[in-house]
Amino acid sequence: MTDESANAPAFDAKRFVAHLSHRPGVYRMLDEDGTIIYVGKARDLKKRVATYFSGKAKDSKTMAMVARVSNVEVTLTNTEVEALLLEHTLIKEHRPRFNIVLRDDKSYPWIRVSNHDYPRLSFYRGRKRSKDQFYGPYPSAAAVKNTLNELQKLFRVRQCRDSFYANRARPCLQYQIKRCSAPCVGLISEADYARDVADSTAFLKGRNQDVIDRLVGRMEEAAAELDFEQAARLRDQVARLKRIENEQRVSTRSNVDADVFHVYRAERTTCVAVLFIRGGRVLGSRTYLPVNAHGTDTTAVISAFVGQFYLDQAAPSEVIVPEQLDDGDLLASALSERAGHKVLIKHQVRADRAAWLAMAYDNAQQGAGLEAASRAGIGQQLQQLADAFGLDEPPARIECFDISHTGGEATVASCVVFGEQGPLKSDYRRFNIQSTDTGDDYAAMHEALTRRYARVQKDEVAMPDVVLIDGGKGQLKQAADVMSEYGLNDILLVGVAKGRSRKAGAEQLFLVDDPHPILLPPDSPALLLIQRVRDEAHRFAIAGHRGRRAKARKVSGLQDIAGLGPVRRRQLLTQFGGLQGVRRASIDDLAKVKGISRQLAEKIYLQFHQSIVPASEQAGAGMDRQE
Repeated sequence: MTDESANAPAFDAKRFVAHLSHRPGVYRMLDEDGTIIYVGKARDLKKRVATYFSGKAKDSKTMAMVARVSNVEVTLTNTEVEALLLEHTLIKEHRPRFNIVLRDDKSYPWIRVSNHDYPRLSFYRGRKRSKDQFYGPYPSAAAVKNTLNELQKLFRVRQCRDSFYANRARPCLQYQIKRCSAPCVGLISEADYARDVADSTAFLKGRNQDVIDRLVGRMEEAAAELDFEQAARLRDQVARLKRIENEQRVSTRSNVDADVFHVYRAERTTCVAVLFIRGGRVLGSRTYLPVNAHGTDTTAVISAFVGQFYLDQAAPSEVIVPEQLDDGDLLASALSERAGHKVLIKHQVRADRAAWLAMAYDNAQQGAGLEAASRAGIGQQLQQLADAFGLDEPPARIECFDISHTGGEATVASCVVFGEQGPLKSDYRRFNIQSTDTGDDYAAMHEALTRRYARVQKDEVAMPDVVLIDGGKGQLKQAADVMSEYGLNDILLVGVAKGRSRKAGAEQLFLVDDPHPILLPPDSPALLLIQRVRDEAHRFAIAGHRGRRAKARKVSGLQDIAGLGPVRRRQLLTQFGGLQGVRRASIDDLAKVKGISRQLAEKIYLQFHQSIVPASEQAGAGMDRQE
């Protein structure tokens, strides 16, 4: 708490409430540090906020929250719907301690149909800002890839990147194995290709029967014209479509888009499952473990969860929930406004929808069971880790650092975080190392740790109990120096080095100021946890390094050459078959490309061969020496 806040007058709840407006809006409860601990919305701000400070009996969770309130901030809105939308936005942004918070680390994947003369089908994740068409969302990347794979077999619409498509002189392998109709070289007309795209989008919308009817009609026409090869191909398409429909469709009587929510409550776990239904087909499901849901009734959990779930995506036409929501009508209005179409929230359902609701409950129950088993396993591992290193209690937060690079290029350090519930992926961080480009792992580790624990010292990041360093004594010394510099001496530092055999289970663990390694049994729960955390840090570092390296090579350095614009760059890459060809080309070869002068060719050559002097400069240098 700062000196300014310490000298500020105490919060007078009665005076504050007396001056509140009766308009709708959002209120934010703050603690003595100015941290938002609760966000709520109200049709009448004055009446709603007054209930917290009325002195009447409240549940234990609300009483604990009110005891920490040092200030309240409000934002007025025009309508209660606006207040609801703002409430969920603020909850997602600030993740208040006493709100139910949807914990999700990834956006949902979609299938994108590009806006081209010959559209491309592709995997997409992110905000939908282009004129392309998007279908989904899908519960996982695997579901998208499986659907794209089926579409390739059914309709042969291209899935290659535009750069690959634009530079083809002959059909690729996808055409040879009958996964593409080769529009890149004109083997299909624009009208026929558009028809295949229309069939693909109809399939994605769940209108399988419409597609089947069209294919059957075309099959009969082909047979009447004695084009039996085409008729046989269409027959196979129809058969495959029917098989997919039988496998994926829950019921042929329903053709709706819906998301189905259900909750399973265990002693320590609340799990929410979402079932995705598009065109009557089950695309899959995902389970979530909302934060701060313990002790809250099911309707409140569902209401809070659904509101946050659709902050970044449009709701389908139906949202199916297990119980009537207190603010169901208001929530439906907000979702309709955000989606741009009418959204119904249903709870009394029958037939197919009841079956979907039961399926969602089964998924929620299984998710809660898996979480309980995982938590029990991690709890045992944390206790074993405490016993192995003489800690008074199991660590609540473990951080692990690793370095990844290729010969010093694009060095990236990773920091992964594990807690009592397993990996805390929202707390993961990567550091692009700038201080060294020579592959110095010690310097890279020192920079990453310095950047991380400067923030820990300022209380911007939570303090870990244990820090694992992937490496031996050298890397561990860097960690010890950084911790000493920032006065963080209560953190246990452990170096994790591969043993001589470099096999899992033979790791050597080093502590600061102890030259002798600690060897845990290969089946030790503590060692298994260390291996898991270390491997996750390794994976996260490699992924970051590969991304940074690929980005650097994609930029390629050609953009930095004066006089080499986008047209000439494209000519170079086309002429030499890509960047590697440009790298291998001589000055004479480069100068033969249209628009590339001899002087510009030398600049390009120097960009990739800095240690080699062009022939013209070599001659000049030799003359100078001779003189």
